[in-house]
Amino acid sequence: MIVQPKVKGFMCTTAHPEGCKATVKNQIEYIKSKPKPETGGYKKVLVIGASMGYGLASRIAAAYAYGADTIGIIFDKQGKEKRTASAGWYNTAAFEEFAARDGLYAKSLNGDAYSQEIKDKTIELIKKDWGKADMVIYSIAAPRRKAPDGVTYRSVLKTTDKEYTNKTIDLMTGKISSVTIPFATEEEINDTVKVMGGEDWELWIKALKDADVLEDNALTIAYSYIGPELTHPIYYNGTIGRAKAALYKSADNIDAAYPGISAYVSVNKALVTQSSSAIPIVPLYMSLLYKVMKEKGLHEGCIEQMYRLMCSRICAEGGVPVDEKRLIRLDDYEMKDEVQKEVARLWESVSEDNIKEVADIEGYWKEFYEIFGFGIEGVDYDADVDIQAGIPSIEE
Repeated sequence: MIVQPKVKGFMCTTAHPEGCKATVKNQIEYIKSKPKPETGGYKKVLVIGASMGYGLASRIAAAYAYGADTIGIIFDKQGKEKRTASAGWYNTAAFEEFAARDGLYAKSLNGDAYSQEIKDKTIELIKKDWGKADMVIYSIAAPRRKAPDGVTYRSVLKTTDKEYTNKTIDLMTGKISSVTIPFATEEEINDTVKVMGGEDWELWIKALKDADVLEDNALTIAYSYIGPELTHPIYYNGTIGRAKAALYKSADNIDAAYPGISAYVSVNKALVTQSSSAIPIVPLYMSLLYKVMKEKGLHEGCIEQMYRLMCSRICAEGGVPVDEKRLIRLDDYEMKDEVQKEVARLWESVSEDNIKEVADIEGYWKEFYEIFGFGIEGVDYDADVDIQAGIPSIEE
């Protein structure tokens, strides 16, 4: 089948297997090209949410910086006769292929990471193949969650006290307009915390510890985002921010409950994802941010961020460097004063007349398409490809 991108609104409904394979290969080659930590590192790494974005980059960085064995938890669909698989499926298949070629253990489990069934299967696999894991990455980004109480909770992206109005952009047309974000009810706030907070992270660590499949000195990390004051009403002070505050509390809870296990939250840089493209205000901010950071030589993607996390933060001499809230700040380049001042200046002056000069719209779309394996140098997009490729460690 010849696969081309099909974009509806901010959703891409196709993925290219060879393009995804190429992006995984490029990330692996990046890690291979970089210096490795002289001491430290982890050898049995579980990545919960391993098929896209920061989760995939974490798995690649752990495997190729530490030489780690990895188990990845994914929630993806295999291709059918006339429908491509999800990008995460192709990414995972490619990663396992490269890992096997390079003599690295890599297995994946496909299913709902919130479920007890997947937790049990993961524990069974660790017992059978490893005995114990020494690192757990929690990188789940989902709009809904079925909790142990049987209720399915849904998250919302809203403010928490009053409406917020600011600029936004339609990236398809370049049209800039004003948008108002409504405020959430208490129920919506609580539901968002249930989905995007740290409750499930704590449940994972408890299940792994109770089953005695975690090393006594294991490390676990979850991911977050803070951003500038411009986006605080919908992020830091919004429903997502409430959930992230709960996530930070979960790190403290894990530390207190399991002496010897270290739990951290890493605050990462803003990056293009399918979900972020649909958030009002954020795409305009990110297109300005990309322009500024690229001009200053500070721009990073997922793999660059995860390389820094694995090799300069986790393995730092003297312990993991954190801020006053015990957060690992990988957003340090984004939040540099010189960067944010320039973004704020451009925000005030941006218009439909100058958008192409002051914002990196082209770069934004390039990263969007690359998520799904399109626009990758060296890939023949006119060639017939197998869209039903499987993942070696998964039988479905």
